[in-house]
Amino acid sequence: MIVRPRSHWLRMLFVWRGSVIPHILPQLALIAAVAAVVTLADGAVFGHKLALTAVPFTLLGITLAIFLGFRNTVSYERYWEARKLWGGLLNDSRSLARQVLTVADAAPERQREIVYALIAFVHALRHQLRGSRADADLARLLPADAAAALGGARFVPALLLLRLGESLRALRREGALEPVLLPALEQTLSRLSDVLGGCERIAGTPIPFAYSLLLHRTIYLYSFLLPFALVDAIGAVTPLIVVFIAYTFFGLEALAEEIQDPFGVEQNDLPLAAMSDSIEATLREMLGEGALPPPRAARDYVLL
Repeated sequence: MIVRPRSHWLRMLFVWRGSVIPHILPQLALIAAVAAVVTLADGAVFGHKLALTAVPFTLLGITLAIFLGFRNTVSYERYWEARKLWGGLLNDSRSLARQVLTVADAAPERQREIVYALIAFVHALRHQLRGSRADADLARLLPADAAAALGGARFVPALLLLRLGESLRALRREGALEPVLLPALEQTLSRLSDVLGGCERIAGTPIPFAYSLLLHRTIYLYSFLLPFALVDAIGAVTPLIVVFIAYTFFGLEALAEEIQDPFGVEQNDLPLAAMSDSIEATLREMLGEGALPPPRAARDYVLL
């Protein structure tokens, strides 16, 4: 995620970090080269004048803008839903930790073990969504036998929720948790399971490829043919105008592609590592611990 204050309007024109320009620069260079060749040839292909007017490009441009707007809306809905799920993860983690610390009449060691398993669930969810290994976080947060048992598992967050449920059942059997209070804690666990399922749904259900392919091909065709419609009207300025229009279309497409998977490590994706550290810090502070993990700092305005 890009975290930087809004600069002066003039400086904003030259901001590079967080822009989609690095991703679309090769496409823009190609479009500029094609537009320059068409301008030098005065719109002729192999000696034959390709006479095009701006009318069809006006109609097609409006259609492209509508479809690209819809495409970006769909991608941002996925991004915002993912952010709400992680906001719910923070709230439900705090609720479960509070319930364990205030409702369960257990030894501090048992309470700490349950809260640390909850922290491990948060980090394991981040690792699963990003396709990384959670072994290091499991080793520092769980008992050695539990960390070893989960090390080779495929769905570590789901197994950690199972472990949390078993811990609550053990408290009930030991008399440390009144049976009438158990449903409230189980309800919080169920909400955490909903967060896990919601994140898996977003990560495992991409936007239909055929839809993206249609827009991609249409944008390229539009950009390649546009110089033939403009060269007679604006002459030598054609490459500049074509590149500017292509920048808008390619930029919107690239941005939609980037945020449609909000759990990745692109510059505009959600900062899952920073949010995981924040949840860990608040839960450990609820335990009364003092040495909390510091807030993760952004590097070159990028927070991961």
